[in-house]
Amino acid sequence: MTRLWDKGKPLDERVLAYTAGDDYLLDERLVEYDVRASIAHAEMLGERGLLSGPDLVAIRDALTEIGAEHEQGSWRITLDQEDCQTAIENRLTARVGATGGRLHAGRSRNDQVLAALRLYLRDAAQALSTGAVAVADALDELASRDGAIELPGYTHMQQAMPSTVALWALGFAAEIRDDAEGLRLTQRRASKNPLGSAAGYGTPNLDVSRESTRRSLGFAVTHEPVTAVQLSRGKAEAQLLFEITLLTQDMGRLAADLMLFYTQEFGFVSLPAGFTTGSSIMPQKRNPDVFELMRGRSSVAQAALHEVLNITQKLTSGYHRDLQLIKPPLFRGIDSCQQTLDILPSALAGVRFNRDKIRLDPTIHAAADANALVTQENIPFREAYRRIGAKLENPE
Repeated sequence: MTRLWDKGKPLDERVLAYTAGDDYLLDERLVEYDVRASIAHAEMLGERGLLSGPDLVAIRDALTEIGAEHEQGSWRITLDQEDCQTAIENRLTARVGATGGRLHAGRSRNDQVLAALRLYLRDAAQALSTGAVAVADALDELASRDGAIELPGYTHMQQAMPSTVALWALGFAAEIRDDAEGLRLTQRRASKNPLGSAAGYGTPNLDVSRESTRRSLGFAVTHEPVTAVQLSRGKAEAQLLFEITLLTQDMGRLAADLMLFYTQEFGFVSLPAGFTTGSSIMPQKRNPDVFELMRGRSSVAQAALHEVLNITQKLTSGYHRDLQLIKPPLFRGIDSCQQTLDILPSALAGVRFNRDKIRLDPTIHAAADANALVTQENIPFREAYRRIGAKLENPE
């Protein structure tokens, strides 16, 4: 096994464990993207006369096989390989011999890693956006099912104005659709082609085509100048985590409402038995654990966002190994949000509002009564406000 940077000198075994960390495990999700980017790079080298036709065919076919075998579970990245880039190149060289070493012309592991990560981020943002829309659709269905049921609208945790299940559910649906759009828009920063920037200063004496790899991989633009590429590290990741934080906060507030409505004191809703759990000591209990975890997971997203921002905030220009530390919080934030999106629509499908348990305080129409006085008697709202308030304080 040869690491991409290996010059044949012995390495303290503790260094590899410390520098690679869990990167070899995290990179499992990036293998398919690195294979795609590597094929695009190989094809570009062929176009520029830097790779012969037979070598291009051998490399492309071998990379395709390596990617397919990984998808089937035939191999996994190991600690001694550090990351997916080393694992793939070593497998490639084992299959096609020295020809495999030609693939690295015109690129660094830095732009190679970033290309795979950006391709992944585009797909992740789209998957999260699609999941958010599915949650909004489930809220639409809830509004259609129970929407006519009256609900008290609250301010300061006090009944304030009349509302309905439809108004409640559709308000959340609208904001979650807005979150879905925000997630989709994060693809802008991830749609810049980093290939050809190499370690951050281009590819001296090699006539590579950054436009070729841009077209092949579907990037919107080429990231220029090359020195901007490493300065951008963490930005697309933080932007995605910011939008994830907003989405998880909306889902957390939705869950908080449902848990409040589920208490015996309220009794506004029944939650599906399949999405509640029992108590180990109290036979009567059904606990809203799923919704409690939804409420808590906004903290996971926010912590991941702050971690990424703190990693990059004081770095000088150029590449630094610190940037590797972005992956754990990034993937943790994405995965936690996706898990909530996967379960929430089904949980909402079983929510039922209990019309007979919902009581509106008689004073909840006070604002409407004040508005009625304004139109009926043509008086200023402040006078109507005082008159309705006085009437409520001193009913006849």
